[in-house]
Amino acid sequence: MKVPVLNIKGSQAGRDAELPDTYFGIEPNDHCIYLTVKQYQANQRQGTHKTLQKSEVSGSTRKLVKQKGTGGARKGSIKNPLYPGGARIFGPQPHDYGFKLNKKVKDIAKRSALTYKARESKVAVVEDFNLDTFKTKNYAEILKDLGLGTGKSTLVLNEKNTNIQIASKNIPNTKVVLAKDLNTFDILNGGKLVFTESSLQHFSNN
Repeated sequence: MKVPVLNIKGSQAGRDAELPDTYFGIEPNDHCIYLTVKQYQANQRQGTHKTLQKSEVSGSTRKLVKQKGTGGARKGSIKNPLYPGGARIFGPQPHDYGFKLNKKVKDIAKRSALTYKARESKVAVVEDFNLDTFKTKNYAEILKDLGLGTGKSTLVLNEKNTNIQIASKNIPNTKVVLAKDLNTFDILNGGKLVFTESSLQHFSNN
């Protein structure tokens, strides 16, 4: 698939860029996408939730009533979960929500997500560019010229560019990522994908 290369003013540069079919033209696998996004979101969970167990609650350990003969339940101490201020029964404890997923599954999911974006005409290619400063307004002007002023967009760079990455931070609905770090969730949740010409080489060489 070919798409026209744009300059930062939004005009066509007079040449086309080739989107590799191995990434942008496969038969999508929705189940792989589901598993990969599920794993990504699970890995974002801190898992630091915690409630106090009976041994951790502050309070007297004095036996409240005798063991037998009351006609009621046995009450070991005021820290019993049945009392206000007591421990919580089977409360949450810190743990990791992540789970293993094969690299091939994640790779298929990434290629499937890129294919969907290409089919929806949400892939653009722009000439490599740089910013002299990291002012937000400079990057905002580029987005506006590319027709992405109010929409959600993701710029994919080939290598780290401090000025562009800092300038984009205060603009809502936009994100800057490196080609090697692009994941399925970023692709699906990133609106229109804008690749620099050099960043496409990452997909052509893999």
